[in-house]
Amino acid sequence: MEKRELTCIGCPLGCAITVTMESGEIVGITGHTCKRGEEYARKEVTNPTRIVTSIVKVEGGKIPMVSVKTKSDIPKNKIFDVVRGLKNVTVKAPVHIGDVIVSDIADTGVAVVATKNVDIL
Repeated sequence: MEKRELTCIGCPLGCAITVTMESGEIVGITGHTCKRGEEYARKEVTNPTRIVTSIVKVEGGKIPMVSVKTKSDIPKNKIFDVVRGLKNVTVKAPVHIGDVIVSDIADTGVAVVATKNVDIL
């Protein structure tokens, strides 16, 4: 029997959750105080995902970079592929919050969107 100890990130409480597994199957989840904790723990041990935040270059903008994030979570093992995929991306000003910067990053099916406005220089 394997036990995995997690700190939940589903809400601000940060519950200490224990997931008990046997033969790769979840047999018990304890320590969560809300349903989000159980859902987080189940997902974290079977298919962990993350939102990725980064920056990309802006051409002709009042500032040289714009913050971006994946529109939804991506498989955890794709994080470095996403970051590498953004390395050489440059967008032209103006940029608005929510603008799609890359429509399908690293073959995840997930878009990368701007999280800041950047006006023209």
